[in-house]
Amino acid sequence: MKNTINPTQIRIGLVSISDRASIGVYEDQGIPALEKWLIGALTTPFTCITRLIADEQDLITSTLIELVDVEQCDLVLTTGGTGPSRRDVTPEATLAAATREMPGFGEQMRQISLKFVPTAILSRQVGVIREIDNHAALIINLPGQPKAIAETLEGLKDADGKVMTSGIFAAVPYCIDLIGGPYIETNEAIVKAFRPKSALKPKN
Repeated sequence: MKNTINPTQIRIGLVSISDRASIGVYEDQGIPALEKWLIGALTTPFTCITRLIADEQDLITSTLIELVDVEQCDLVLTTGGTGPSRRDVTPEATLAAATREMPGFGEQMRQISLKFVPTAILSRQVGVIREIDNHAALIINLPGQPKAIAETLEGLKDADGKVMTSGIFAAVPYCIDLIGGPYIETNEAIVKAFRPKSALKPKN
């Protein structure tokens, strides 16, 4: 059964993937950065379910499946493990949990990061959908650094606050609408959710 606690409240899984942080060598920065951004960006009530795990492909895949199938998350955001090194297996693990790929998310994240560093082409983030019975979730791999996380989610703005390059989160609420999830509204000063007029919820 989908979101039995509160079907109108979005459930968001946050997964930080790091060998060293997962064993306490240093403090994880990924989950706190994601939580801080979501608190500022979402006006819809939400619940976070967090996991800090090592760069192990089977563990990452099983964690994503658990967050969607058992925890009934509507959105899962991962951070870490998307580079070209041998221990970076997050994209492969994410694809293993997927029923459909959403390549536009990875493409847009790389376009944003390329505004800052040419090594953005080494990033391998993916976006996917996992569907199980009557429930579906959007899963997105994000960069590992807090600054890059915020940039890719909310996009790039000029000095007057005008959007120059859209962040990926602008498309997330409508995607979740389309897969049967709860209606998400955002703080437009941070990121404006885009929906076609026919999909907009009437204002009270």
